[in-house]
Amino acid sequence: MTRVANHDDLAGVLRLYQELRPHDPALADDLAQERWAQIIADPNTQIVVAEIDGLLAATCALSINRSIANGARPFGLIEHVITASAYRRRGLSRQVLEFALALAWQADCYKVMLLSGEQLTAAHSVYEAVGFKSGIEKAFVIKRP
Repeated sequence: MTRVANHDDLAGVLRLYQELRPHDPALADDLAQERWAQIIADPNTQIVVAEIDGLLAATCALSINRSIANGARPFGLIEHVITASAYRRRGLSRQVLEFALALAWQADCYKVMLLSGEQLTAAHSVYEAVGFKSGIEKAFVIKRP
């Protein structure tokens, strides 16, 4: 089942993020609960999850960003696409991405962007299969030192 995450999904999403970003520092429980509540309450942020037998197996995050460009239509940004290693090659990343794209189009986004590590070529083929194209725009990233 693919759906938007709810308050009860925090532990499952944290497990997936741990697999995606194993070197990230662990969050204190109170901080994780506080941020999760903010995310769940934010109408412009959707965490999409795929659930199998009661376990979260895949996720991605969609942010809808308001704009006064392009006829004041918003744009979407997808980040943190991850399928747990035990559930890979079942089409779950594709499912969460397609669900997130449907939400973005319902919100009248004029485009959706997705950033991915340069070396993650297997993931890139999934993104392309869903309809994302490289070479249209060039992404630049700066991270806080």
